[in-house]
Amino acid sequence: MPIQVTLISFTEDPIRSLYMAYRTCYSTLTPQQVLARVEDERISREQMVQFITERLKTGHASPLEQVSFEFGISGVSRAFSHQFVRHRVGISFEQQSQRYVTYKEGEFPYTVPETVRKAGMEGQMAELFDRVGELYEEMVAAGVPAEDARFLLPNATNTNFKITVNFQSLLHICDLRLCTRAQWEFRKVAALMRAEVMKVCPELGRYLQPKCGEFRLGYCDESEKDWAACPIGRVRPHKDALFRLYDAHRRGELAPLRDEDWAVIEDAELADTAPTADA
Repeated sequence: MPIQVTLISFTEDPIRSLYMAYRTCYSTLTPQQVLARVEDERISREQMVQFITERLKTGHASPLEQVSFEFGISGVSRAFSHQFVRHRVGISFEQQSQRYVTYKEGEFPYTVPETVRKAGMEGQMAELFDRVGELYEEMVAAGVPAEDARFLLPNATNTNFKITVNFQSLLHICDLRLCTRAQWEFRKVAALMRAEVMKVCPELGRYLQPKCGEFRLGYCDESEKDWAACPIGRVRPHKDALFRLYDAHRRGELAPLRDEDWAVIEDAELADTAPTADA
């Protein structure tokens, strides 16, 4: 079963909601007065987005909790769900139960990782799970409750979620789970959640990035070894490199530009042939 993520509902006009939350903190106006200015368009959407953008730069995060999104998520594995429910703040889960849902004829949907397919072992996995399904059915037929027969079921078994998550928590999830070090299935789910938000509110959706993104930390804070192995590491600095640069600057140890460096800078021919930003 393929992974599916659907945005079911979200805060009505999240930009207005977030603007009013921030403006309430920074204005002598009442929320009612702010709303009146928004509704009669004395405050434009562009002004609201600009105000929100500047507030986000300050790290003022609590207003983000007032914007929420509801998602339906299906076709994910129990291995994924064990990671997912570790996100506990600002998120509410409802998950398909293996106590109250009994798989008919012992057939249960499951996920096969691509690495298993590439290893040529999908058939062996299917054979094992067929036997698990048969034994599951035999147990249920013998009167074993589904909540006990489920002890046979593997982490690969699919499950479904309906969740509500506020924007601050969703940012945190994407910080961690869009990182290339995250497990592939969680990266897929986080990317699909981001895609759904981008459809309805791209002004906020663009902030859903891995933590090294230009709208988040802007640098990698994983180990330097992991950063070096990251496929996007070359376009994101590592925090240790930034600290080394800062320390060198503080001690006055930055290497001065050499004569040959200036020769390159002043090379008119080089300037004439260099590609432009539009090239």
